[in-house]
Amino acid sequence: MEETTKAQPEQYYGTGRRKCSIARVYLRPGKGDVVINGRALNAYFPRERQRIHLRSPLEAIESVDKFDVVVTVHGGGLMGQAEAARLGLSRAIQIFNLEFRGRLKKLGFLSRDSRAKERKKYGQKGARKRFQFSKR
Repeated sequence: MEETTKAQPEQYYGTGRRKCSIARVYLRPGKGDVVINGRALNAYFPRERQRIHLRSPLEAIESVDKFDVVVTVHGGGLMGQAEAARLGLSRAIQIFNLEFRGRLKKLGFLSRDSRAKERKKYGQKGARKRFQFSKR
């Protein structure tokens, strides 16, 4: 008996995080389409800076039109989501070909930016700001 299994497209997966954003990135051989949460890149990220952030790992390896990128992202704001997607894409590229690791690492695309908002403390106005001190 022959098994009829549908061949899965070859894909590479990477997870990226930034602030409160978490991005799941799938890298597939294709013609350069970028889809984020079911929407086109230009529809999801209105600012050019956010689109440049996301595409920069592909530009670093000179493969902008060789891969399709599918991103599922949630949490945080748009800039945090773009940076989380960049980290996930860089990790997926690294899984695709380990030779690109040096170039991506040198550009800082494989480093997780762990900075996040500091919480507000009780008895204070904010995370660092205090109420005005009065001696008398």
